[in-house]
Amino acid sequence: MTTMVRLRTVRALAALAACVGATLSVTAGQGRGSDTLEERIRRVENGLLPAVVIKGEPLTGLKLADRMDRHKTPGVSIAVIDDGALDWARGYGVRETGGTDVVTPRTLFQAASISKPVAAVAALRLVEAGRLELDAEVNAKLVSWKVPDNDLTKERKVTLGGVLSHTAGLTVHGYPGYAANRPVPTLVQVLEGVSPSNTAPTRVDIVPGGRWRYAGGGFSVMQQLLIDVTGQPFPELMRETVLRQAGMSDSTYEQPLGAQWRTRAAAGHDARGTVIEGRSHTYPEMAAAGLWTTPSDLARFAIELQQAAAGRSNRLLSSAMAKRMLTPGIGDWGLGLQVRGSGQTTRFSHGGANAGFRATLVAYAEAGRGAVVLTNSDSGGALAEEILRGIAREYGWPDYAPREKILATLDTGVLDAYAGVYELRPALRITVSREASTLVAEADGQRFELRPESETSFFTLTSPLEVRFVKDAAGRVTHLVLNGDAQARRIR
Repeated sequence: MTTMVRLRTVRALAALAACVGATLSVTAGQGRGSDTLEERIRRVENGLLPAVVIKGEPLTGLKLADRMDRHKTPGVSIAVIDDGALDWARGYGVRETGGTDVVTPRTLFQAASISKPVAAVAALRLVEAGRLELDAEVNAKLVSWKVPDNDLTKERKVTLGGVLSHTAGLTVHGYPGYAANRPVPTLVQVLEGVSPSNTAPTRVDIVPGGRWRYAGGGFSVMQQLLIDVTGQPFPELMRETVLRQAGMSDSTYEQPLGAQWRTRAAAGHDARGTVIEGRSHTYPEMAAAGLWTTPSDLARFAIELQQAAAGRSNRLLSSAMAKRMLTPGIGDWGLGLQVRGSGQTTRFSHGGANAGFRATLVAYAEAGRGAVVLTNSDSGGALAEEILRGIAREYGWPDYAPREKILATLDTGVLDAYAGVYELRPALRITVSREASTLVAEADGQRFELRPESETSFFTLTSPLEVRFVKDAAGRVTHLVLNGDAQARRIR
């Protein structure tokens, strides 16, 4: 099947999935008639919004099916929270490119790093039960493995609270997972960084409590801690402690995924829309990246946190503990979640990126609103953000709107000077070329139109990407800077 035919097929199946979703997924009208709810859903489906808009130009919605094609994302699943309840959930597209199994609200996706806040609640429940302490040294309860001490831990130790808030000073940002038919390490092998682990050992290289730095390695430490304290396998522990309590019946931490779940699971796809080897990677780092779930289940989880913080439910956490979880500390981070805003604009969120999957959860702690978007593509993150901005406009969220930019006019000679190849790292090169009156950047199978904000600064309409070109004293372009920090040198 040619690429064009395959994309047309995906679009057609996306439309089919929308029809199927209408019978499967509308869970609550919140007092509105079903026609009104269907109208809202249609406005969301046809009202996706870009990351950036040009000041003075009309705000035009984008069609979901078109954006799925553009982002090479064969399947997406959405759940919307409104007025403290699940308003609707729907699946679009197909579970695997070239296939005919459509995405439904009960199709399982890898939640990737959204696994972390769900696992964090298990730890907090053990704290409330008196079996763990947020401010106690984790080594006091670890048995199978311990965080190695060094000069940085002499005065300040690694604590559970530090792990959950990403301030424990631990290494290992994230995990690539293990492709099908590859050896999968034990959790202790992962923590030690020994074969067949594909990540470095988890160690302290910043004084604990000193500053914020995202660390998936900390959640693997927490996973081992919970296993040692309870004596239970982690999937069983999570099922009994959190998933069942939150009503997340379509969720599991099983890695690899059990046969009873695989028939409903989406396949992961790379940025070009190709199915990854074995359909998905295995993640023994379950607390950090191992959750398979649906947007509806994650919405139920978010609603329980909203209700707990408001003192209306204690199925997961007490009101005091939920408020503590959702109180921002260093780096705008609570206990397992990013937290921004105040009052009615207080928003907790988490994203996720596993091999072939992208995930986003956003919810307002006091306003009772939110949404979850799960996709089966490495390019699905930008699509999820477009969907969320469309939902935000339809449901009147206080923020999450596109950023406004002023468009500059540049001579083609200025644009031609930036054309070339830039190397971000040996395995990633960015090719910049001029097409008519704009620049186009291509990298890793993705293509971005760069719009000028000034003579040296450019932005895209479809992502938060910002590019600045740098010249030497002679006026030669030497490198470009991505989003203010990542430099790519010009190699030709």
